[in-house]
Amino acid sequence: MLRLTLGSARAAATGLALGLLSLPARAQSTAEMAARMDAMQRQMAAMQQELAALRRQAGAQRTAIAGEARERRVLSREQARLAARTERQQRVAQAGGPGGAPAAAGAPVPVILANDLACNAGSYALGPALCFTPGGFVEFAGIFRNPNTVSDVATDFNGVPFRNSPQARESEFRFSARQSRLSGLFTARVEPTLQISGYYELDFLAAGTTSNSRESNSYTPRIRQIFATVDALDTGWHVLAGQAWSLITTDASGITPLKEQIPLTIDAQYVPGFNWTRNPQVRVVKDVAPGLWVGLSAESPQSVLPPSPFAAPGLVNVNNTGDAAGLLNNSTTYSNSSVPDIIGKVAVEPGFGHFELKGLVRVFDDRLSATNLTAATRLPGRTDTALGYGIGGAATLPVVDKRLDLQVSGLVGQGIGRYGSAQLPDFALKADGSVAPIPAFQLLAGAVAHVQPGTDVYVYAGWEHASRAGAFNATGYGSPTLVVTGCDVEGAASGSCQAESRDIRQITGGFWHDLYKGQFGRLVAGAQVSYTERDAFRGAAGIAPSNHLVTGLTSLRYYPF
Repeated sequence: MLRLTLGSARAAATGLALGLLSLPARAQSTAEMAARMDAMQRQMAAMQQELAALRRQAGAQRTAIAGEARERRVLSREQARLAARTERQQRVAQAGGPGGAPAAAGAPVPVILANDLACNAGSYALGPALCFTPGGFVEFAGIFRNPNTVSDVATDFNGVPFRNSPQARESEFRFSARQSRLSGLFTARVEPTLQISGYYELDFLAAGTTSNSRESNSYTPRIRQIFATVDALDTGWHVLAGQAWSLITTDASGITPLKEQIPLTIDAQYVPGFNWTRNPQVRVVKDVAPGLWVGLSAESPQSVLPPSPFAAPGLVNVNNTGDAAGLLNNSTTYSNSSVPDIIGKVAVEPGFGHFELKGLVRVFDDRLSATNLTAATRLPGRTDTALGYGIGGAATLPVVDKRLDLQVSGLVGQGIGRYGSAQLPDFALKADGSVAPIPAFQLLAGAVAHVQPGTDVYVYAGWEHASRAGAFNATGYGSPTLVVTGCDVEGAASGSCQAESRDIRQITGGFWHDLYKGQFGRLVAGAQVSYTERDAFRGAAGIAPSNHLVTGLTSLRYYPF
């Protein structure tokens, strides 16, 4: 039909041209010739428009035909996969009876078949009762900061330099692929109501003592999470053992591993005010009733101590260098901890939103050595112990269904610095060398707008605050006697800027957008901008040092699974 139409148009054009040539030249006046030429031009223009429309129609038809062919190929592959799966299930069912005989009508579905059905799209059956779900992404990130914190994709919020440092007057830019991630979930349905799972998650943000960015970029892989879970589906008991997000971290649904509500930031240190760790733990969770969960965990302890100018007196031991022979890093120190951190949580979902009440208890230790001046003045050594604690809550509200989510969380107590993204210290020392837990609070508020399928826009505001504690000198924290007169003087000696952080605040926003999502995975682009402010305690001469940090990050991620 299209060929006939195009041919007719060409024939008409040829006829018009021949008709014009056959007219007697003497019968045509100048006006008549102009009129005929004008009419022919209009006719030719109309035919050109018709030809263009026909070409567009032909192109659309070819595109539609190609699209239908692609859809048929995809459908054919999916039908073949489903057919093979159905055949496999039928063979299992036929072999389910005693002695390999077909299972009787109404007999229980064999466990192997139940697990085969449990291997959803994206999962692969590794055996008769085991599914594997691969995950992770490849990331190419761009990072800009002013001032220079000499950081990769994770920002040291408590390390924003004051203006005595050359870094405070520098910027930094770098590319990084180190947040790329590998993960895998193994799931086995041992019995219809008993499930065992194992999960690992790795990235490349570790830095060994020999790692550098000069040539080979030889950074070590890093454990993010490696844990196993046992779920008794009939009784509602769940046990987790291994390294995972702390129970203090807000969940998005119930109290469920891999369902944590993590800020959507590109920054791997997330946002000040966000409560989290990822550390080894043993966790027990109970489904009390529909929409009600309780959990308790014992988590590996570690304390964050104040940086310089904090210094423990010579006879007081608050931490120790790692033993390389014992496979700890001998280029850093480890705090003295005698018991694990204990964390409890109650989560409620009444039908609108997700709400949590949580708390933690910590124990801090130091050791004061015996003095050996003379036999008459010798004093015995002692171990000092102090209690840290925190009480907090969180709420997530779907304000506009599938369009806008709001969240807020907070934690208040003493000795809770470890559980905030800014990493403010947990404790300092009193004048007698005993432990002084630092009072603190952490707050986070956020909003995530689902603008359209595949596009999310987010904004977060966070605040972490620490109060003065301990002695009014370098063994305490936030002492008003500390020298801070040089903090705003370029090139001033470090001893003239003994500033210690009081408040870390940040506001940040960004977006994620799917460039492609289909059978070959997902390609996502994102960008983030943040403004961070670091305020120090008021020191000598009444000066309160302060500085800010502007950070911009971009990310291109490919999720193959």
